[in-house]
Amino acid sequence: MLADLDTAALRRWAVVARAALAARRAEIDALNVYPVPDGDTGTNLYLTLDQALDAVRTDHEQRGVLGVDDLGEDLTAMSRAILLTARGNSGVILSQIVRGTTEVLVEPDGRAAPALVAAALTRAAQRARESVVRPQEGTILTVADEAAAAAERAADDGAELAGVTRAAVEGARDALARTPEQLDVLAAAGVVDAGGAGYLLFLEALDRVVRESNPVDGFLVDEFTLNPSMERRAEWSRPVVDRPPSSGATQAAPAPTHPAFEVMYRLDGVGDEAVATLRERLDGIGDSVVVSVAGDTCRVHVHTDDIGAAIDAGLDHARPHDLAVTALEDTRHRTPAVGLSVVACAAGPGIAALLEQAGATTVASGPRHRASAGELLEAVRATGTAEVILLPNDRDTRLAADAAAHAAGQEGQEVHVVASGTAVQGIAALAVFEPGTSASRNVVAMTRAAAATRHGAVTIAAKAGLTSGGACEVGDVLGIVGGDIAIVGDDFDTVATEVLQAVTGGTAELVTLVVGDEAPDGVADRLQERLRGEHRGVEIEVVDGGQPHYPLLLGAE
Repeated sequence: MLADLDTAALRRWAVVARAALAARRAEIDALNVYPVPDGDTGTNLYLTLDQALDAVRTDHEQRGVLGVDDLGEDLTAMSRAILLTARGNSGVILSQIVRGTTEVLVEPDGRAAPALVAAALTRAAQRARESVVRPQEGTILTVADEAAAAAERAADDGAELAGVTRAAVEGARDALARTPEQLDVLAAAGVVDAGGAGYLLFLEALDRVVRESNPVDGFLVDEFTLNPSMERRAEWSRPVVDRPPSSGATQAAPAPTHPAFEVMYRLDGVGDEAVATLRERLDGIGDSVVVSVAGDTCRVHVHTDDIGAAIDAGLDHARPHDLAVTALEDTRHRTPAVGLSVVACAAGPGIAALLEQAGATTVASGPRHRASAGELLEAVRATGTAEVILLPNDRDTRLAADAAAHAAGQEGQEVHVVASGTAVQGIAALAVFEPGTSASRNVVAMTRAAAATRHGAVTIAAKAGLTSGGACEVGDVLGIVGGDIAIVGDDFDTVATEVLQAVTGGTAELVTLVVGDEAPDGVADRLQERLRGEHRGVEIEVVDGGQPHYPLLLGAE
């Protein structure tokens, strides 16, 4: 077990928490009945954390600090990123939990002892509660308070780190079990609070990291998820109070009403006094008001019927950015428009143009800037069709595509992920897409086309290493065949020719050359000339892909 937390442990906490939320977000979505039954709390928590981690990694790569063991820098970057990626009420509150944790754990020695971890959980709970204008008991706020109090008691008793984190988990579980006693809407639905369930997973991830335990299928939150028959739990049901009969006709109680829209935006350069004023004004405009803060940036969340008034409240202090307005409806019963669309990842502008010309909606994605699950989900949502075929066009984007497909399924869209591992496979798959044919037929045809496309690439070695093609040094030309570095050389044309021969195999009818932004001048012309001399009748398609890192991509069908 760990005696204290360092940078590596905190990074593992974030990754394990993301995996836990990915595994149980559908179950948490099903618990979501407060403040509005929009069934997206688990998805919002997962995507908020997923996109924040993606943003931090991208920032570190761009600045060349990936892997640097700096606790303060990691925490500060994460606190900033998660505020900007926060989704929904639960995501914004999670951003403030991370903010509070960061404020305490930034220590000069780069390690956090048990008492400091307990203090961090306390500050996290405080920041979460401060961000909500009208805190409601029986929510994630209550669960965070109880978890922090339990951790503080364990630390005061001299517990080691594992004892502190286990106490926090037990405190959160006990508090979560009591949430239906504090909120009538939860008791009526027979569920616990969805946000609190997400926070329990968040803390359980920390406890697993501290105990260095291997992930298992079961989570503590499984005790509280809805059972398959959707029956209410008897112990959460409220007794019916006898009332004297009233005269006249019996009238049904009016159904509860909710604001029509969720409004979110970001403000920069706003001080503490302005934040307090903004919270008060938004409280008069709508409900579920959360104004979270990281440095001089704040994130606004409000449910309201008056979109203009909510935006004007922010305009009084700064220009709103990242404005998002969403109709509040029960997404579990929303039916997208009938139809079939294709969403495809594109590693360069030329590839994107080709895919869009063939009818796909594209998402920028490639080495060092791969699309997150959240970005893919937004593109799927934007199609507005009932069914979507998703082409990741990169093996490292497949998991994000699967996650986006799962999340979209919870919202009523059916997403089919075609296993296109490269851009040329995606191009081949899209070439056989027929809009007037059913999704199932298209998926079969596109999967076959992708699988039948032999693929290769040429790139330049960025570091020395040992490959299947032999040892390489920085600057060597690498030939990739079927995803494996099979050729190492010093001349681009020579390596490209060897890759072309391996990919075509003498039987190709169609060859696609996708030229990147660092390709040698005229290389596509030289390869075409050689190919036509060796294979009569072969059809050759050259695409000015503009992709980085891979000067040349090759496909053969």
